[in-house]
Amino acid sequence: MNEMKTIPIGKLLRADNRQFVAGCRVKELETPALGALVKVRLQDQSEVYGLITRISISDDGLVRQLASGVSIPPEYTEDNRHNRNLPVEIEVLTVGYASNTQVFHQLPPRPPLSLDLLYLCDDQELIAFTSHGGKQAYLRHILRSQDMPVEELLISHLSHARRAHDAFGDKAWYANACERLVLLLRDDYPRLSTVLDALSAME
Repeated sequence: MNEMKTIPIGKLLRADNRQFVAGCRVKELETPALGALVKVRLQDQSEVYGLITRISISDDGLVRQLASGVSIPPEYTEDNRHNRNLPVEIEVLTVGYASNTQVFHQLPPRPPLSLDLLYLCDDQELIAFTSHGGKQAYLRHILRSQDMPVEELLISHLSHARRAHDAFGDKAWYANACERLVLLLRDDYPRLSTVLDALSAME
């Protein structure tokens, strides 16, 4: 959708059309957060967009040894966090793609490939993607998600997107997003109530 402006935050480990997982180093975790919009550029120059749904840090043999020690020198901890490739995984829910400068809030025709670079989208690209079509159609992918905290994901994503839109003078975007959620959940009142209760925490 536009030129790469940011430093890659990871490389893909595995993927399908609906979701993908990237690996990264601990020192690269200062930037990505739950609900952030990320993208992967494919070989045909199309781009797959997704929202971060989970960041997990697994242990390894050295971590277990360090954790079991009575006293760990600070330099050991710093070296382990910044110089070694710890098994950190970023899980991403696919919410759309772009091809030939056109944005689609649909699943991509094909998934990214292993070792493709994962980039964090800046505010300008976040605004462009989330406002495309004016209907926030990508939100349906979040509501269809299983085995993830949908309400927390919505709060994290919408709060970030709202700040970006407000900063660019689009104060109506968030209200329109809430209206879209009400429309998508109109036949599921219990879940709608839960989502609205969660979003009320943003006010």
